[in-house]
Amino acid sequence: MFLGEYEHSIDDKGRVAIPARFRDDLREGLVLTRGFDQCLQAFPRPRWRELSARVSSLSLGNAEARNLRRILFANAAEVEVDRQGRILIPQNLREYAGLATQVVIAGMDTYFELWSTEHWSATLDQLTSDGANIAEQLAQLGI
Repeated sequence: MFLGEYEHSIDDKGRVAIPARFRDDLREGLVLTRGFDQCLQAFPRPRWRELSARVSSLSLGNAEARNLRRILFANAAEVEVDRQGRILIPQNLREYAGLATQVVIAGMDTYFELWSTEHWSATLDQLTSDGANIAEQLAQLGI
């Protein structure tokens, strides 16, 4: 389970340390891909296999399904955690998410996201201002 928020430095080679409490769930490696909000999403390989099977089962006749495939698969990279607990983030994914010197790693239960500190801060500000609307939507879902 991936919970919490952590800030780490990214080195000159594009490596970032993964929080120690996340590493046990990443023994089989992970898959990094573009997120939907100018962040990166990191999935443990077993979770990625489940997600990719569900996405791959969607009809190719549906334009939204094709676009989802493009977002998730075309930009995905299989990544290993090294002995120091770091991953190497490919250059194209670093550029997409605006990752330069600091990275926020945010747990999302079954996966985690990697954000630039600026984008994460702006997202949190937006969530704070939208709190009442989010609560209403959750109530309509029975949560």
